[in-house]
Amino acid sequence: MDTVKLFGLPAEKGRWFLIPLGMIVLLCLGTVYSWSIFRKPLEALFKKEGINITATESLLPFTVFLLVFAMVMPIAGFYIKRFGARLIIAVGGAIMASGYVLSSFASNITMLIFTYGVIAGAGVGMAYGMPLAVVARWFPDKKGIAVGLTVVGFGLSPLITAPLAKSLIDTYQIKTTFVILGVAFAIIIVAISTILALPPKNWKPSGWNPPTSINSYSLTNNRENMLQNRAFYGLWLCYAFGSFAGLAAIGIASPLAQEIIKLDAATAASSVSLFAIFNGAGRPFFGWLTDRFTPKFGAIAAFVLVIIASILMLNAREGDTTTYFVAFSLFYFSLGGWLAIAPTSTLSFFNPLDYAKNYGIIFTAYGVGALGGTLIAGQVRDRFGSYGNFFYTTAGLSVLGIILAVFLLKRNFLAVSDIGQTDKAIR
Repeated sequence: MDTVKLFGLPAEKGRWFLIPLGMIVLLCLGTVYSWSIFRKPLEALFKKEGINITATESLLPFTVFLLVFAMVMPIAGFYIKRFGARLIIAVGGAIMASGYVLSSFASNITMLIFTYGVIAGAGVGMAYGMPLAVVARWFPDKKGIAVGLTVVGFGLSPLITAPLAKSLIDTYQIKTTFVILGVAFAIIIVAISTILALPPKNWKPSGWNPPTSINSYSLTNNRENMLQNRAFYGLWLCYAFGSFAGLAAIGIASPLAQEIIKLDAATAASSVSLFAIFNGAGRPFFGWLTDRFTPKFGAIAAFVLVIIASILMLNAREGDTTTYFVAFSLFYFSLGGWLAIAPTSTLSFFNPLDYAKNYGIIFTAYGVGALGGTLIAGQVRDRFGSYGNFFYTTAGLSVLGIILAVFLLKRNFLAVSDIGQTDKAIR
């Protein structure tokens, strides 16, 4: 074990470089979270060409992207052992980049749904889980914080890509922006993919031994009977409800700020970057929370934040800038939390050696939440002329999510709390 090296260092030290590299890959993939920056320019572009699109239609490329992303991810997980993480990341990054470039040729919303939603979404679905799987395997002793830190890249993406996209759109127009982003993403992701690889079989940190109870759990609870465990259904449903609220908030953040709060376009775009900080911060925080306590505790905390944010937005009026910033910071923080709660819980509840496949199945909840949240948000806007009423739905589903977490995210076999207690005993 001591002979394994990473970046010229003993593996226990060198493995820490994998986290920032994984973060960079996920930062590129997470540009979808900046979609609200693209919506108004696209609506204006199509209108100039004689095509009027509704709020629901301008959300469709984003919605389809997330749905395809979630559907492809479990498929990619089944091939990690056959093709390796490096190749899948490289191919996924190239496909995503081609989707961005092809989007520059889209002359109507249907074409954009296919180029951006289907092609780019499929590329992200292939690549997304691979850095997480690599990091999880290199950090069996610190999986919660390691995965939480890595996935920060996806959440923090709008902090960089939202103002970058806004600047590129202002300078080069939206079609050229798609090309620039696509080429840049292809270069960055393919280059980093050459470094990200799984550890040798049976590698573990020196001096660390998995608790016996965890070994037994892993042997008796594989992917197949994961579907017979009620904790799976509780986690899936809670993840879907959490994604519903968070992804809808991401899709409507900028236009809602301009329409309800009456912020100018530049300030609205800047707010998306600010919210990205909370999205990113939610991941390591809830990763730690889930490791330290239980998935049930983490889920309840995330849903409570959404309820508070929903109540704030239901009472928001023109000029309520502080209310808007606080509420959407909570939405983004909670969504970031779910992107750590779900993978960390998957690692803890089920066989960690099948993590890529298991989390791929769990991750379909993210796609369902994306589809429901963005479509309903668009329909509310088209029917009522405002996004305001949408927050009754987010509040109601969060209450239901808390109930499900209490009754389904229980200690069926080995819960996170057991792992924490066993780890304490070993230490």
